[in-house]
Amino acid sequence: MNEITAITPQVKDKRRCNIYVDGRFCCGLTLETTVKHRLKVGQIVTEERLAEIQLESEKNAALDKALTHLSATRKTEKQIREYLTGKGYLSAVVDYAVEKLYSYNFLNDGDYADAYVESVGKKKGGRLIRMELRGKGISDAEIDEALFAREEGAEEAAAKELLAKYMRNKEADKTTLQKAYRYLLGKGFEHDAVKAALSGFEMDEED
Repeated sequence: MNEITAITPQVKDKRRCNIYVDGRFCCGLTLETTVKHRLKVGQIVTEERLAEIQLESEKNAALDKALTHLSATRKTEKQIREYLTGKGYLSAVVDYAVEKLYSYNFLNDGDYADAYVESVGKKKGGRLIRMELRGKGISDAEIDEALFAREEGAEEAAAKELLAKYMRNKEADKTTLQKAYRYLLGKGFEHDAVKAALSGFEMDEED
């Protein structure tokens, strides 16, 4: 058995406090958790009970940090996991926070993929979008669904629009068109979409 000998507010975060047991620092807890469990100086507690309370406190703190992180821009599950892990939370605590975010519908990788395609679809081709979404932890199935939902001809239309901006104030000679071709490929557009975009210019198939 152990005795709580001091409970002091944390200097950097007034919403948390430090718990001292038998004169030594034991752990940090949120004030909410401390009040909920009615912890006070002189109270006798077991190590197991303190560990349970600390885990609960960490779960609440991790969820709070995740919600704050999400408030700026939408995130994927992978991004949230990396963020919380980087903050030092244990995998069980991260799992809890992620599960809660899903239950509140604050996390949805499918919706994220849809929104991402809608946001960048006029500036990037499907290949590049797929690569970037994979890097954000989105599954191939969710990426396929998001890309499939694009309007028919959207890839070609985006390539033409981007090409028009690229060719502005440029002479449509062979060298420039070859650079434009490579530029569109670098933006992730498929060969057929690039070829269609360039069809308005005279360019040999071999080129």
